[in-house]
Amino acid sequence: MKGLTLVSLCSMFFIFTTSDGADTIAVNQSIIDGETIVSAGSNFELGFFSPRSTSLRYVGIWYKFSSETLVWVANREAPLNDTSGVLQVTSKGILVLHNSTNVVLWSTNTSRVPQNPVAQLLNSGNLVIREANDTNEDDYLWDSFDYPGNTFLPGLKFGRNLITGLDRYLVSWKSTNDPSLGDSTTMLDPGGYPQIFIRVGENIVFRSGPWNGLKFSGMPNLKPNLIYTYEFVYNEKEIYYRYDLTDSSVVTRMLLTNDGILQRFTWTSSTRTWNLYLTAQMDNCDRYAVCGAYGICNIDNSPACACLDGFQPKSRQDWDSGDWSGGCVRKNESICRAGEGFQKVTSVKLPDTRTSSFNMTMDLEECRRVCLMNCSCTAYSTLNITDGTGCLLWFEDLLDIREYSETGQDFYIRLSASDLEPTRSPKRTTRVWIIAICLLVAGITILGFCLLFLMRRRKMKTVARMVSMQERDYSINSTDKDLELPVFDFATIATATSNFSGANKLGEGGFGPVYKGKLEDGQEIAVKRLSKTSTQGLDEFKNEVICIAKLQHRNLVKLLGCCIESEETMLVYEYMPNKSLDAFIFDQKQSKLLDWSMRYNIINGVARGLLYLHQDSRLRIIHRDLKASNILVDYDMNPKISDFGMARSFGGNEIQGNTKRVVGTYGYMSPEYATDGIFSIKSDVFSFGVLVLEIVNGKRNRGFIHQDHKHNLLGHAWKLYKEERSFELINDSLKDTCNLSEVLRVIHVGLLCVQQAPEDRPTMSTVVLMLSSNIALPDPKEPGFFTERKLFDHESSSTKVDACSANEITITLLTAR
Repeated sequence: MKGLTLVSLCSMFFIFTTSDGADTIAVNQSIIDGETIVSAGSNFELGFFSPRSTSLRYVGIWYKFSSETLVWVANREAPLNDTSGVLQVTSKGILVLHNSTNVVLWSTNTSRVPQNPVAQLLNSGNLVIREANDTNEDDYLWDSFDYPGNTFLPGLKFGRNLITGLDRYLVSWKSTNDPSLGDSTTMLDPGGYPQIFIRVGENIVFRSGPWNGLKFSGMPNLKPNLIYTYEFVYNEKEIYYRYDLTDSSVVTRMLLTNDGILQRFTWTSSTRTWNLYLTAQMDNCDRYAVCGAYGICNIDNSPACACLDGFQPKSRQDWDSGDWSGGCVRKNESICRAGEGFQKVTSVKLPDTRTSSFNMTMDLEECRRVCLMNCSCTAYSTLNITDGTGCLLWFEDLLDIREYSETGQDFYIRLSASDLEPTRSPKRTTRVWIIAICLLVAGITILGFCLLFLMRRRKMKTVARMVSMQERDYSINSTDKDLELPVFDFATIATATSNFSGANKLGEGGFGPVYKGKLEDGQEIAVKRLSKTSTQGLDEFKNEVICIAKLQHRNLVKLLGCCIESEETMLVYEYMPNKSLDAFIFDQKQSKLLDWSMRYNIINGVARGLLYLHQDSRLRIIHRDLKASNILVDYDMNPKISDFGMARSFGGNEIQGNTKRVVGTYGYMSPEYATDGIFSIKSDVFSFGVLVLEIVNGKRNRGFIHQDHKHNLLGHAWKLYKEERSFELINDSLKDTCNLSEVLRVIHVGLLCVQQAPEDRPTMSTVVLMLSSNIALPDPKEPGFFTERKLFDHESSSTKVDACSANEITITLLTAR
């Protein structure tokens, strides 16, 4: 450091400023704050800059046509406090940044002593130091592409030099206004067979899968295109991935965000905006090891996770509740015995290869033999699918597998003889007959004991019989007709609720009154009692049973059982001590108890609950009546979606239906559902968007009053967004303590959810991704019901409107079809 400072002091006598437009800095030149150099093709510019909301100064490279788009920063960890910075090249070929007191804040390095060094900003965005008369890139003394920041530019070799050990990887900015080292990194990991990892802190959040000759097996969206070409190089000297533009007029870059999202953007010159082209992470199945060991994820299935053939969940209870992190274990541990072999797993992202080994020359049959001879080998596959060469072997648990419809790769997993498809042989046939006879004898014995429990089973089947009697216009799978639900005696419920005392009454909805109770074992419950005057209670009862009897998720209220006795029909739930969300957000005093972190947690929780219903539950379930009063909160203010009386379930890939019977709540119903009876998962997305804006603002959408216009809350939010005043939507109690950028993002997501056209609204998987990351958000279009209302004088206050429907009771409209 002292040597560099001395050189800087000596060089001060020979400083000349550069002229605008130059692309080089020679030994007798420098860059001071306010001056820049520009690449020869005017693509990039280098100089001093300050991020928004800070006066700290950095040396960086940005696009000449988009000065706010930084692609590289020199002194990320050592900013200048003023504008006294000087950037210069020493006679030893070292680029130095120092301040007014000649303290060196940042510098490059070199292993060679040059004759006449210069620093040059290339049109690729690469800042290089070279001999003045030598442009060979292999002879560069130093270049910025060897030390990338959060941006991956065309031509950059992303990977490792195996000779020098130089590792080129991305590190995110700490925030959009702070270029210091952030929490997220992405690098090409050479362990086992190489693959790309994205980490947030120490945690892996995404894995590309290994290169298969055409692409990384876990990146199906990486395919030949008109914008760029790409290659993967692996030899004894280096290992890297790079991409290059096919048309110099196209501008594209890859950006790593601080929450671990890798995005590709392209520049649109007509609108002068960056457009999101793709992200490495496409959906929930791209979360690293989401299904645990030997689990496989398919985003089109419900639930998304399953165990590979020959395996079963390690914890059935956790698995059924939607927690798949524990993964799967072998059904039969007797491997490495006679008769074992391999079963083909088709069209997948290959398992994590960090503990794998490989051979570039073996064919697939040799690979199988090598794996079979080693009892520790769990699976094998080919390396290069273009010519079928190469062998890839796994020796530990198989992690992070996902299934694709067409673009995946095959591998072969080791299974015991009993788990493979049966083969016909006399010995096997005899063994099967012996087992069958033993099972028959045992079955007859057990049958006698089972008869003792027949009466109880008949009672538990009452629920399913009631469901089948009330089918009407609902579609019910045959598997649902055998639903079983714990049955409570009427006397037990009456005792628990103090004979349905008025003091225990929690509220009332379309189904009937709800009471708090306490069972003999101390468990608190909520009892929903069918009102004798209810015209839709039996339908609600049926739907509650069909939709949530077997669903388990931390953001869904848990159905504990039912009571069907004489003329009484009741549902028993877990008790939520804080009642419903509307009691907080719409009450002037209670709302002050909800700070922004609580509200943000509630929004995310409801989003995850809806995602589970739409995508990860055993059936696709559309709630159809999502609103604040149907979101219950527990002791820790965690949200739980409740009241599935109006829900509809679908099987397979169905996502839409229509009905003659429009049900829901004014202010939350989507336009296509309210007017035409068409409902889909996007109907719930619309209701979620309304709920999000209500949570942020603290007022109901229906009955919202503003002195400057006659729009509802959606129209008000849209008006503010178009005028870039969305911050005015925030509830007054939150403005001084909330994370403003986070709230504005939530408002943006809410507006995307309430767009008029269903096809414009995001799915809940996209919503969860948008809420949990900083991916670029598209501009929302006009929301549904964006019309000015004609308000009468007697409706001039929101208090009056609220009084008409204090508990937001669900309404039903009968429309002709």
